[in-house]
Amino acid sequence: MTDVSRFSRRQLLRAACLLASLAAMPAMAADDNPMHIIVGYAPGGAADSLARLYAEQLRQDGHGTVIVENRPGASARLALDYVKRSKPDGKTIFIGPSPLFTIFPLTYKKLGYDADKDLVPAAVLTDVPTVVAAGVQQPYKTMKDYLAWAKQNPDKASLGLATIGSAGHLGTVALGKATGIAITPAAYRGASPMLVDVISGNVSIGWDAVASMMPLYKGGKLQFLGVSGTRRAKALPEVPTMKEQGISQYEYATSWYGAFVPAGTPPDVLAQVEKMFIAASGNAATAAKLEALGLEVVGKPGQDARRRIQVERAAWKPIVESTGFVAED
Repeated sequence: MTDVSRFSRRQLLRAACLLASLAAMPAMAADDNPMHIIVGYAPGGAADSLARLYAEQLRQDGHGTVIVENRPGASARLALDYVKRSKPDGKTIFIGPSPLFTIFPLTYKKLGYDADKDLVPAAVLTDVPTVVAAGVQQPYKTMKDYLAWAKQNPDKASLGLATIGSAGHLGTVALGKATGIAITPAAYRGASPMLVDVISGNVSIGWDAVASMMPLYKGGKLQFLGVSGTRRAKALPEVPTMKEQGISQYEYATSWYGAFVPAGTPPDVLAQVEKMFIAASGNAATAAKLEALGLEVVGKPGQDARRRIQVERAAWKPIVESTGFVAED
């Protein structure tokens, strides 16, 4: 082999490496501007788990680096505020629950954001069935049983909640007004400490998302008295709805998670975000993981989210007005 041939081969190798580097540049550029999914709660809860499952699916679908940021505080309003001030380029996405847009505008004197203008819905991701639970040692097995018990034991009728002003809280206040049974709300800093007291019987019942209670239910620590909404939860076909038990106040107490972008996001960018989240929702493996958490995959466009917000807010308005509840920080 001559020196010239060796030199030529070295040049070819360098040229091939250069071409490979140039071909990789678009992917590197995408990683320099990763997508950020913002969650308003601490790691480990239903919202965080959902966001991380979507982030992983988006990465697998070829959308580059996707980072989940937890910005807890003020019932997710801090995270929402951060996103509304972010650049509207489709790279900062808020994943949050519907009450921020349906109930909070009715209950907070100083909300800190415009629920109809500051963020734009990109997709409905999942429905979040909620449930009233009790310790397995309690004598009541359904919500109808509980109301009969509470009537006989008014000093013991209490409801554990992770959030005052939530759908479960307002539904229970409305139920109390309709039945004449006062169920005292007990606020906790999160679902975990609340469930400890529900299991022990320190509070007679607790309300939260099915997703946060499912492990304890499957482990025999909790019993479910009734689910919210108009149909039984897919993960809990054996548990009747409140409506089946003649209780209408929890019809809209189911929540849902949506993906939202800052106002001012260009229509073509919004369409891209909508498309990729709907596609991620359609992945069978991801859907199965979400449903195992007690979340029911929806995967509908932003237009559906806007419609649901208006319908649910209108349904909650008379309930909020009848309770007289006002949320204050």
